[in-house]
Amino acid sequence: MTRKTTTALDLSREIREKKRSVRETVRETLKNIKTLDDSIGAFLSVTPEEELLAKADAIQRQIDDGSLTGPLAGVPVAVKDNICTKGLATTCASRILENFVPPYSASAVERLEAAGALVIGKTNMDEFAMGSTTETSAFKVTRNPRNPEHVPGGSSGGSCAAVAAGEVLLALGSDTGGSIRQPSAFCGVTGLKPTYGTVSRYGLIAYASSLDQIGPVAGNVADCAALLEAVAGHDPKDATSLQRPDGTSFTEACVPDVRGMKIGIPKAYLQEGLDPEVRDAILRAADTFRSLGAEVESFDLPLTEYAIPAYYLIASAEASSNLARFDGVKYGYRSPEGEGLHEMYKRTRSEGFGPEVKRRIMLGSFVLSAGYYDAYYLKALRTRALIRESYTRAFQSYDLLLAPAYPTTAPKLGVSLEDPLKMYLGDIHTVSVNLAGLPAISIPCGCDSQRLPIGMQLIGDAFMEKKIIRAAYTFEQAAGIAAERKEA
Repeated sequence: MTRKTTTALDLSREIREKKRSVRETVRETLKNIKTLDDSIGAFLSVTPEEELLAKADAIQRQIDDGSLTGPLAGVPVAVKDNICTKGLATTCASRILENFVPPYSASAVERLEAAGALVIGKTNMDEFAMGSTTETSAFKVTRNPRNPEHVPGGSSGGSCAAVAAGEVLLALGSDTGGSIRQPSAFCGVTGLKPTYGTVSRYGLIAYASSLDQIGPVAGNVADCAALLEAVAGHDPKDATSLQRPDGTSFTEACVPDVRGMKIGIPKAYLQEGLDPEVRDAILRAADTFRSLGAEVESFDLPLTEYAIPAYYLIASAEASSNLARFDGVKYGYRSPEGEGLHEMYKRTRSEGFGPEVKRRIMLGSFVLSAGYYDAYYLKALRTRALIRESYTRAFQSYDLLLAPAYPTTAPKLGVSLEDPLKMYLGDIHTVSVNLAGLPAISIPCGCDSQRLPIGMQLIGDAFMEKKIIRAAYTFEQAAGIAAERKEA
């Protein structure tokens, strides 16, 4: 970014100390987006400047009179385009919702605004969050700021690219099978998928309801924790929202100490299919944790080979049901062609949905159909329960699990779409976390020979966000100190 401030927490503190104004911050952020986004393509829409400046002035008055003291007051935040924002288009990067403007905001957005943050704009994504590269968007391709010839990952690629490029310091994404963690790894930023139910899904346009979870993306662990703290909490409007037993004070976990912590590395995650450079980076990270006082060892995590088929059967089944509402009648795109109701349905959905969305709708409809429901869908649900049990047993022995966020670094644009099955198989390290409803964080742990970022994943038991935040923060601080020494 053009400013010297490198963290959202520092930026908000400068505003509270009157070293800068919220209005100045908004204008600077808009300038960053205007300057950088033509080459990155992270944003689908930006909130009108007049509206932002009016909100900035209102927030400034609250800060000045002492009624707004939160750690993110005055900070602009980007929001993934499947999270509803009142008065601002929310398209899911799909033609079928191209002109949809929600009459309400998601609970997570309302919490953001109550904390004094400003929604600066909506970020690009894979259509309806179905994809791993942000290339299935109906409107544009987003590029990786670390190397524009490569993808930023997906489906929250726009949010992660916006943070990595320095357009914004914070962003919200959603994670159904790794959609925050994988693009965070590709872009070299920090992304956290919370325990299922920690952040309300009210206003998150559903892909797979039992797997989706909103989460934060930031340039560092402390900012990530602060953003999660702002949006987390029980919501009576979401039946799956939880009242957490430990509260939502996540920033208090930013303490550099992992002494006595026991970390397990699933052996299956370091075997065939993993890029050697990624494997080496994960093993170096393990050595770092050992040097900081943690005990790290490998162990067998059963059923990992069944995670991908179970995930895609369940996710596609839920997607086929959730996306049935987009029919051209209630809202969104309607085909101008076709006579009669059924013909209008068919044309609207054929023209409105892209190839990847259609592929998953068809798969989901197939596994839910008579004669196949028991053979596929129910079997996937049973496998999901067994995967959850295997994690429960693992956390009886370990505080955290350490794994790659993805088997490789970011591929070049166009490569992944040539082989959708290979793209699906790449989610092997992330999907089981969603199946089990667990929290996990992705943080940078090095680069490959092409200088593309490598991300590692720390996985915790349910409600153990504070533990993974503490471990990630400790690693981040140690890595930062090591980098400073190397530069010196």
